[in-house]
Amino acid sequence: MKAIIGYLQQYVRSLNKLSALGITLLTTFLIILNYTVGIEQRCMGIDHYGLRFLAFFGVFTFVYGAAWLIQYAAHRKTFTPSPFFWFLVLAAPAIFAGKVSFDWITRLFTSQLPFPWHQYGYLVLNWPLKCLLVLGFITLIWKWGKYKEPVAGMSIKGFDAKPYFILLLMMVPLIVFASTQADFLRTYPKVHRIDFIEPFVQQTWTYKLIYEISYGIDFLTIETFFRGFLILAFARYAGKHAILPMAAFYCAIHFGKPLLECITSYFGGMILGVVVYQTKSIWGGLIVHLGIAWLMEAGGAIGHAYMK
Repeated sequence: MKAIIGYLQQYVRSLNKLSALGITLLTTFLIILNYTVGIEQRCMGIDHYGLRFLAFFGVFTFVYGAAWLIQYAAHRKTFTPSPFFWFLVLAAPAIFAGKVSFDWITRLFTSQLPFPWHQYGYLVLNWPLKCLLVLGFITLIWKWGKYKEPVAGMSIKGFDAKPYFILLLMMVPLIVFASTQADFLRTYPKVHRIDFIEPFVQQTWTYKLIYEISYGIDFLTIETFFRGFLILAFARYAGKHAILPMAAFYCAIHFGKPLLECITSYFGGMILGVVVYQTKSIWGGLIVHLGIAWLMEAGGAIGHAYMK
């Protein structure tokens, strides 16, 4: 735990105040804009897969590209990006826009199942299939860019899990508070999305467990992409300056979540980015992120039970 605190203190002391302020203001402006006009809602409301992809690609490219332009302006004397770097800046939004937009692959596998299993199958297969898609693209880019193994920080060598479980424990009071908020309870627990199968099965806990495992796989996708790829691949060119653009991008994928969760995702992303930058491993971040997600599921379930 002392090591993590030390990483954060060192990072804060080294921050360029103007670039940090600029990227934070950029993120703040986009949060206000989203919760005023509904950027994420409008993008998700597009029925055509290709047009939805272009909409999300535009949003993500604006956020991530603008954050990198701010970093470049602040550090242009020491930061000399190569053409491959700018390719990565465009490839990253494209990969995640594809992850968000292309559900047709999952529907191809589940469309022939009878009701309600085509809906349930879609919900539990969508995250694993998209995980394979994202990890596949990251692996190809890792090989193409001739990065050192392991791919995207997926290393367990010398990994100590204890500090991350302590950090997770520290998040419990915040989750307890969030579980009392109406906007939180409108979103969590996500497992309520499969309540429609209850009339068709005798015991739902098995199906709920499968759903929660599938939901957890999405956090492997998130950590590998945002921390493993957006930190470790870009650190080759910009070192620790890769952290703030990642945090801004990470905040943008939370535009469809409750406002408090969206705001805290910026700072949470920054903290996890610092840890991964120092340790070169995504597993600590995965423990914290996945642990918080499952605690939020539990908090939402308890919150709903208490309200009844």
